[in-house]
Amino acid sequence: MIDNVTNVVFSGTPRSGERIAGELDGPIQIEQTKPAGRGTSAPAAPVTALVVALFFGWGFATVLIDTLIPKLKGLFELNYTEAMLTQFAFFLGYLVFSIPASVLLARIGYFCQIVVGLIVMAAGCLLFSPAAQFGIYAGFLLALFILAAGITTLQVAANPLIALLGASGSSHARLTLAQAFNSLGTTLGPLVGAALILTGGVAAPDMAGAAPELLESLRKAEANAVQAPFLGIAAVLLALALIFWRLRRRPVVSVTARGAKTGFGFDLLRRPRLGFGAVSIFIYVGAEVSIGSLMISYLMLDRTLGVAAATAGQLVALYWGGAMVGRFIGSMALRRIPAGTVLCACAIGACLLACLSALSLGVVAAVAVIAIGLCNSIMFPTIFTLAIEGLGDRTPQGSGLLCLAIVGGAIIPLATGRVADLAGPSVSLFVPALCYVWIALYGWLSARLWRVGATAPAL
Repeated sequence: MIDNVTNVVFSGTPRSGERIAGELDGPIQIEQTKPAGRGTSAPAAPVTALVVALFFGWGFATVLIDTLIPKLKGLFELNYTEAMLTQFAFFLGYLVFSIPASVLLARIGYFCQIVVGLIVMAAGCLLFSPAAQFGIYAGFLLALFILAAGITTLQVAANPLIALLGASGSSHARLTLAQAFNSLGTTLGPLVGAALILTGGVAAPDMAGAAPELLESLRKAEANAVQAPFLGIAAVLLALALIFWRLRRRPVVSVTARGAKTGFGFDLLRRPRLGFGAVSIFIYVGAEVSIGSLMISYLMLDRTLGVAAATAGQLVALYWGGAMVGRFIGSMALRRIPAGTVLCACAIGACLLACLSALSLGVVAAVAVIAIGLCNSIMFPTIFTLAIEGLGDRTPQGSGLLCLAIVGGAIIPLATGRVADLAGPSVSLFVPALCYVWIALYGWLSARLWRVGATAPAL
């Protein structure tokens, strides 16, 4: 890993252009370089702050889907499984684009990839406008898919980049701190979503016997409330893209390419930490998304709080706020306690809280499910850094594989939604509870058997 690196260099035999063009001759290698003088290097601290801003941005955009689900569910008269197609469309983007994004990172470098990701994200946000104008559910699914393509491209670059911006020994804490600002975005997002999307309620228009043209007109009017926050996000993303474009020749991580061809890196899955880490990312994201997606509907149930949609949306901010607080605390705890141990303890806590909420009523059920956010706090960044630790020049490939595993957010919520349709939202909480059991096992194995530098059998 790298300390105080200040430049990105592509060596080998480029066909044209100062930085890159054409195919690279080999895998990415990370190595330290010295500042090249005034105007050619960017101070690490400001660049780190900008990368942290990216974490905030995609957290804010992603969590708006949780407030979007009950609105679309009522607007288009969907059941839980059909409503979960919003998450399926979004997280399917990780399956489709993660590997291409890791290949792209090997060709254009961290900063240019961030610019591409921001522009694609903005395009996805802008697509919410025609989707609202036409009032078609499939249009919203397409917009979410494109938005996910941009976020995937961004995450493949930003997650390993923040881990590389400093000493390797503090990479867990650094990524967890960045994820804390991601949680700040996910805390503020539900408040904005509740104000702009859920204020008018989520019930389907009561137009029994009305002409189809009138019903369609009312549906379009309701759908227009969905587009405003996404259009605002698009403007901010384009501004960030311009900033990173201006800094593209002054990045902070050195990347060279030489030797054998790059490839997709699927052989890395034979390494226990990365292979089981990818499974853990798949399961964790699925559990987190399942809980976040159902929470508004769950809190609206008479058996829990029976509150209005806007109030439930505001309470979701407490769930994500717990994740934010936990990540700030976790960034300090991870400097003193082994990452695997912290991960195992948090996963056990989340499992117990999910079971408690499923088996209880009223305020206890609500508080328990909201408190899961606190336990979730360090899971994603800790799993991610545990999995890529020690990969060296193959870190971008490992990052791509881990981002590919985020597709769990498309699969597990569908299963959770199906259980909710058959047995109710309370029983469906046992699905993420089972997921946390696996994550606890991964944390325990990482702490006891798969320490970096220790001999571990390949899969």
